[in-house]
Amino acid sequence: MVCCYKQTFMNTTKPKRKRNNGFSKSNASGGASRRRPAANRGSRKKATSTIDPNTLIKKAVIKEETKYVSPRSFDEMAIAPNLKANLYEKGFKNPTQIQNDTFEHLIGGRDLLGVANTGTGKTGAFLIPIIHQLLNTKEPFQTLVVVPTRELALQVEQEFRTLTYKLGLYSSSFIGGTNVGADLKKLSRKNHLIIGTPGRLMDMADRGALRLQNISTLVLDEFDRMLDMGFVNDIKKMVKMMKTRKQTMLFSATIDKTQKSLIAELLNNPVEIKVSSGTSTSEQIDQDIIRVPQGADKFVMLMDLLNESQAPKVLIFAETKRMVDKVGKKLNQSGIKTDIIHGDKSQNYRSKALDKFKKGNVQILVATDVAARGIDVNNISHVINYQLPLTFDSYVHRIGRTGRAGQTGKAYTFID
Repeated sequence: MVCCYKQTFMNTTKPKRKRNNGFSKSNASGGASRRRPAANRGSRKKATSTIDPNTLIKKAVIKEETKYVSPRSFDEMAIAPNLKANLYEKGFKNPTQIQNDTFEHLIGGRDLLGVANTGTGKTGAFLIPIIHQLLNTKEPFQTLVVVPTRELALQVEQEFRTLTYKLGLYSSSFIGGTNVGADLKKLSRKNHLIIGTPGRLMDMADRGALRLQNISTLVLDEFDRMLDMGFVNDIKKMVKMMKTRKQTMLFSATIDKTQKSLIAELLNNPVEIKVSSGTSTSEQIDQDIIRVPQGADKFVMLMDLLNESQAPKVLIFAETKRMVDKVGKKLNQSGIKTDIIHGDKSQNYRSKALDKFKKGNVQILVATDVAARGIDVNNISHVINYQLPLTFDSYVHRIGRTGRAGQTGKAYTFID
């Protein structure tokens, strides 16, 4: 059934007054994909969504939570003692399923394809074995972690730094929007782990500062998103330059059949660990659509949705930077504390906006797909797609920001 926020958001049985704002139930059948401006700035070309709106209607499966219970603690795993101490200092006593199931394969040097939903500990799944190996090898090696977004790069670097506290291991991140001179300086010092987005990493390689031939371990995190964002050629170029690469780890939340041949090129006799199917959305998320009648004011409909839900923490996605700016401005003018992030904002601005959202200083964060990956924010109650995403993979990762850690989330998509 097509979403009616009066039914879905409210738990009360009190009668509600009839609204006359153009918001009406609509038959979900016959929902043709709509066209919208491409995300690239300056492009007049229209991009067509490949999503059938009918697939975005799904009730959360209400069932007794079957929380994963690890058969062992970190203390029982063959992990370097100093690394164990840092894990316990962070409050981690037991591995998540993806961490438990991949550890022996990775310290054994196997190539690996790991598939797991967001929020399942994938970052720790590759960092813990890498740090363990760095602490136990006589021959130091260098690891490159490639990620699709700036936020995810900074998140990985922060996780590495806390796990390697006082262990004498060093890392640097390289992302767009930062000073190139400072990046060149960082590459002149010792780095056990290098993290970055494909564009900036290739820039550093082209300048001769990043010596990809010295990389022995490669991690491709959120692989499917990098392909969605058009980084496939950069990835191929980097891999071709890694003449001494010995191990490759590929992690993703979704795997598409069209990616199989490329994965076969990147991985050598890999072990495959799947904590999720890699094709479906979380069962813990109520998903529904809201049809926008012709001539209706979609922003008024959004405000009604927010007012009735009284949701404490909402993430709103739009396809273009211009639309993000427009929606964010209107929400602030309406008295709702809101901030925005997209590709035209400086990294410093984006980091501050995300921090305010995490701390609850703003109720709503409006973003392009840059926020669909690598945003580690607890207790996001609702994800709202103000515009229909272009691909189902994009949709999966957007709504994956809610319904985490055993909680039920809500996801709504406006259909024009």
